Amino acid sequence: MSRNIIMRATDLHVQIGASHILRGIDFEVGEGEVVALLGANGSGKSTLVRTLTGIVPATRGSVTLFDEPLSASVPWQRLGYVPQRVAAATGMGSTAGEIVSSGLLYGGRLRLPRGHRQLARQALGQVGLEQRFDTTMAHLSGGQQQRVLIARALVRKPDLLVLDEPVAGVDRPSQVAFAQTLERLVADGKTIVVVLHELGEFEPLITRTVVLRHGKIVHDGAALRAADHHAHDDHEHVHPHEGFTPEGSPLIAETGFES
Repeated sequence: MSRNIIMRATDLHVQIGASHILRGIDFEVGEGEVVALLGANGSGKSTLVRTLTGIVPATRGSVTLFDEPLSASVPWQRLGYVPQRVAAATGMGSTAGEIVSSGLLYGGRLRLPRGHRQLARQALGQVGLEQRFDTTMAHLSGGQQQRVLIARALVRKPDLLVLDEPVAGVDRPSQVAFAQTLERLVADGKTIVVVLHELGEFEPLITRTVVLRHGKIVHDGAALRAADHHAHDDHEHVHPHEGFTPEGSPLIAETGFES
């Protein structure tokens, strides 16, 4: 049975300075798949999703989303991107509802649509935080902040959701809550690409695992468990090249997030 491919990379290379981070990646995601990207620090996982979503430019190769090359022609409202949690996500005292509502500003739109508060409440409800609508981000736990960012991506009702290390640095209850949220999204038919350091609570939901090593795909198929040392509390999941973000990225323009 043929799949409807909604994301595809062909011979993808990314070089930043002297670092050749991605080396000839061929990768595609079919509608309805739940794909986990695994790999050690520096393997290129986060760079791959940032390149696939237009944040980091490819040095060579091509990327298409929804059958369109990365450009203004991509229907960006169909893509929800959730970056790694960063301190800037606290948003200068913004409430959870305001952060989620801002996800409706895309495609040059400068004003929120009618009913945006209700849409934001519904999106927060999808991640179990509807009661936190008026809570400032600074008063939320790290795990709750990350769930707000997921709601921000969901508010536009995307077909494809890309999450970069959504459970890195959050406690066990938050990891369980993330898995429950993902389970509901899978049940709704969402296509999901998620960067993880271990499958953990997500394992029953993953339909395919892609493992990167030194910028190349070394496994693409049935779900695999990550090496045990990745689960240790002292394991560092920050990549040395994570700070690089070019100006003018289509997704930055759409989402307002740089990482």
